[in-house]
Amino acid sequence: MTSKENPNNCKALHSDTESATLSHVRVVLVHTSHPGNIGAAARAMWTMGLSQLVLVSPSRFPAPEARAMASGADEVLDRARRVTTLAEALTGCVWAAGFSARPRAFAGRVLTARQMAGEAVQQLAAVSPSSKNIALVFGTEMSGLSNAELAQCTVAATIPANPRYSSLNLAAAVQVAAYELRVAVGAGAVWQAPRFAGATVDEIERLYAHAEATLIACGFLNPERPKRLLPRLRRLFARAGLEREEVNILRGILAEIDALLETTKSGDRKEINSGK
Repeated sequence: MTSKENPNNCKALHSDTESATLSHVRVVLVHTSHPGNIGAAARAMWTMGLSQLVLVSPSRFPAPEARAMASGADEVLDRARRVTTLAEALTGCVWAAGFSARPRAFAGRVLTARQMAGEAVQQLAAVSPSSKNIALVFGTEMSGLSNAELAQCTVAATIPANPRYSSLNLAAAVQVAAYELRVAVGAGAVWQAPRFAGATVDEIERLYAHAEATLIACGFLNPERPKRLLPRLRRLFARAGLEREEVNILRGILAEIDALLETTKSGDRKEINSGK
């Protein structure tokens, strides 16, 4: 869902501090072969609040396919930088995580995407504002990062997946990493459905009294042997946290049942009086 599709027109859910932190995260795509994947990655970044995109020798960019797949994340594409080497893309970064699904013999430390996000936030907090940039590095679609490229990163990161099929689309991998990073900086708040006025204690007590009378009248509750029906109903409604309108709805249902019972009784009396 895009911001235009949000029916509540909610304001941004993350603070200025969190936005500033995410602004120092650089996503680096190395030798991307399909421009559509660049656009899809840009969209994945933008939805999570990331905006720095660096492309290392992409096969084709700019391209209409990238713009189409970005689905409105044009700002990320417009600001994207093209460079010729990974070393150039990492200039100014104090820390970099290279993503790989394939085990490497000389990869050094290997973190899950979630662990990577936690360490990335620590790195951002530990350095001065003027130099705090970190990078998330992703390789080409077919083979990922080379051993030499992964060696240029501080840590290797991986997304735990089905071991029988661990290959992720490039944009999907960017999306997972960006999401984990967003949550790690504390920008994981979600929208909340509105709550309406809660029912008062006396309104709920009147509901219980009405329910008890109706249940007795319809024969569902035996007042001489009530057992635990009413306490269970009280526990049920206590868990629900009834709103005033909900109490009114329930009492309206009970009133309709009362009216039907009265109609039935009146019909029975007429049949008795007529001798049927």
